[in-house]
Amino acid sequence: MYDKYFLTEEEMMIKELAHKFSDDVVAKTVRELDAKHLFPEDELRQCAEMMFLGVEIPEEYGGAGMNSLAHCLVMEELARHSSSLASIIDAHSGLGTQPILKAGTEEQKQKFLVPAAQGKELCAFALTEPQSGSDSAAIKTSAVLDEKTGEWVINGTKAFITNIHYAKTYVVACMTAPELGTKGISCIIVPDGTPGFTIGKPEEKMSNHSSYSGELSFMDCRVPKDNLLGEINRGFPLFMKCVDEGRLAISAVAIGMAQGVLERAARYSQTRVAFGKAICKNQGVSFKLAEMASEIEACRMMLYHVCRMKEAGVPFAKEAAMIKMLSSEMCVGVCDKGVQILGGYGLCNEYDVERMYRDAKLLTIGEGTSEICRMIISGYVLKEHEPVQ
Repeated sequence: MYDKYFLTEEEMMIKELAHKFSDDVVAKTVRELDAKHLFPEDELRQCAEMMFLGVEIPEEYGGAGMNSLAHCLVMEELARHSSSLASIIDAHSGLGTQPILKAGTEEQKQKFLVPAAQGKELCAFALTEPQSGSDSAAIKTSAVLDEKTGEWVINGTKAFITNIHYAKTYVVACMTAPELGTKGISCIIVPDGTPGFTIGKPEEKMSNHSSYSGELSFMDCRVPKDNLLGEINRGFPLFMKCVDEGRLAISAVAIGMAQGVLERAARYSQTRVAFGKAICKNQGVSFKLAEMASEIEACRMMLYHVCRMKEAGVPFAKEAAMIKMLSSEMCVGVCDKGVQILGGYGLCNEYDVERMYRDAKLLTIGEGTSEICRMIISGYVLKEHEPVQ
């Protein structure tokens, strides 16, 4: 395997640890958890013990102090069996903890980041609203500072927020200067249980049954002035920087899930006999496997490359959008081929690819739809190749 030549010894160790845990534990419980829409509490606890919930958080704040590629390796291995579990950790470790790490005060880091990095508490990021998904400038949730009490008063509704009912810390995007559009957005930390903060029931989704997403409501919800994260009206650039990093993690989820489908389809094709021979002997099947493997490897290599760009301090927003778009759509295609190879069994949950096919679609929507990614990429391309005057 190329891994030993491309990955550091530390990266290989966490990859192998995640691979073994995924095979030994996650694979054995994922089907029942998905069927019953159960949150993977025990699996998440074990992930916390292995530092998977704080891979990129510095050791001084309770994390493993590793890089983004190490985090992506963990996401990839977990997603081979459960995209729900990987997505829960991604939502926590990416958009949940990274804004606190990047912009939090020392007091905020000690209070909110340390228990999150240790896996004692989950984090969530609240941006999307019923009327605003990709258009973050259209958010209506407001935060007004009450000078008399020194508190932020928050009113509004968020939608499709991952990790509801289990997260203890919510980073909430609020309009603090509506007249400024995206330049008037701030991020405010709202702990679970704050009066005026209500969590709705989990949405019944097609994808990721074990990952809970739903509405948050704020009605005169008051939090201390010190819960402002970073500078006032500077929330948009803060969370956009975290979104770029999150696109790497969700790409890893897509690659890992596609790898899991390939493994299942390849094994099935060697045991399923039709017309007197294993179906893998037919080009109609073997060529599909070749295409699946090639597409997965191409996306994997690009993802690892973009991670190295990030680690080197090279701008990577364009490439993050590229790999997110490519890997998520690749995963849907690989799942489609996997179901086709398994035939009727591909539609049965017993063989997992049915569940993985359902889960794959979410990847083309979350953390920047394919259309938004194309808009971002084309913007860079057009700027790089302006007409000569």
